[in-house]
Amino acid sequence: MSAETTTMSRPSTALLTDHYELTMLQAALRSGAAHRTSVFELFARRLPEGRRYGVVAGTGRFLDALADFRFGDAELEDLRQREVVDEATLSWLADYRFTGDIWGYAEGETYFPGSPVLVVESTFAEGVILETLALSIFNHDTAIAGAASRMTGAAGDRPCIEMGSRRTHDMAAVAAARAAYIAGFTTTSNLEAGRRYGVPTAGTAAHSFTLLHDDEREAFQAQVDSLGVGTTLLVDTYDVTTAVEIAVEVAGPQLGGVRLDSGDLLVQAREVREQLDRLGATGTRIVVTSDLDEFAIAALQAGPVDAYGVGTQLVTGSGAPTASMVYKLVARADDAGAMVGVAKASKDKLSVAGRKYALRRIGDNGIAQEEVIGIGERPENDGNDRELLVPLVERGRVVGATSLDAARDRHARSRAELPRPALQLSRGEPVIPTTYVDDQP
Repeated sequence: MSAETTTMSRPSTALLTDHYELTMLQAALRSGAAHRTSVFELFARRLPEGRRYGVVAGTGRFLDALADFRFGDAELEDLRQREVVDEATLSWLADYRFTGDIWGYAEGETYFPGSPVLVVESTFAEGVILETLALSIFNHDTAIAGAASRMTGAAGDRPCIEMGSRRTHDMAAVAAARAAYIAGFTTTSNLEAGRRYGVPTAGTAAHSFTLLHDDEREAFQAQVDSLGVGTTLLVDTYDVTTAVEIAVEVAGPQLGGVRLDSGDLLVQAREVREQLDRLGATGTRIVVTSDLDEFAIAALQAGPVDAYGVGTQLVTGSGAPTASMVYKLVARADDAGAMVGVAKASKDKLSVAGRKYALRRIGDNGIAQEEVIGIGERPENDGNDRELLVPLVERGRVVGATSLDAARDRHARSRAELPRPALQLSRGEPVIPTTYVDDQP
């Protein structure tokens, strides 16, 4: 269990996988190749179109899921009843425990095309059945973190609130809140993300609460009486100007905030700011919501906005709902026990054979210049470069679990290390190139 997760009963994750993984396991067990030492790598051949960097997220969730990857009586009986695999394979699965080693980019780290985000060293049998589990977690969480990082980069020092739970699957909402926090969002509206991962939670107000009462004054008074003058009042249910005036009359100039959720947000924010200042509520914050993405946030930076609430576009990856990562066998032992590189050779899905090592080449000015990937051995470090792969699992034991706050801090440092064009929202190529260094003849 990772350091960020509270102690709670969790079900097996063993069937969060694809049918063919177990049938390929059965065939490999029968052929005798299942126990060959193998290296699998999880990576993206390319970033989402126009993106300049990616953000690793999901590592902690994967390590938790790996700990729960066990075939108990219920899972085995289900596979038996549906005749997915034979009895010999079921017997092997009953004793399954991952006993290999896993390396990876630390959670929160930025990555680029070809970056070996996860390196799994084990027998073929132990590693192959983790493919879907790893991909489902990393493809989702990394896509959300990549979108979130663009949003927080556009927002600068103005906080972003994750509000997307109602726009995605219930469990995806929890994972999305976690990933967004890693990439710089300050809070989430999702209470399960707060309970499970310790993400700070926050909320504003609902239109239904205003509509429940006879008028806005009654609604605002009830909210302030219950939650105090520091609360945030929703002022666009009817007429914004009238609502702001009533809000300050009810709460006084110490009103915590007002929320705008419709209309021309930039124009309204300017008008509301002027009105609040005239009424003496100079410290009242303006929170804007309404289908924001990184481009809308960047435009709103020209206005007096204090915080952004982001929902749909965040939890759907802002146009990139998956990171398009793949999990490929890149090396395996031959009949003599020597490791040999292997790779697909199809024209549009090329892979690079051989176990990878990675470092971030850093210039004298402290800015990243290049992603250097060594094949078969570590690239030469010129003294101030950063090694990117860290041990996550050793001989089946989790050794690389870190806190969510550590991942959040790591992302802030990693993004700050990138060249300035990394934060540009215009379409472009990865902000640093990926270079392979091959020691093979």
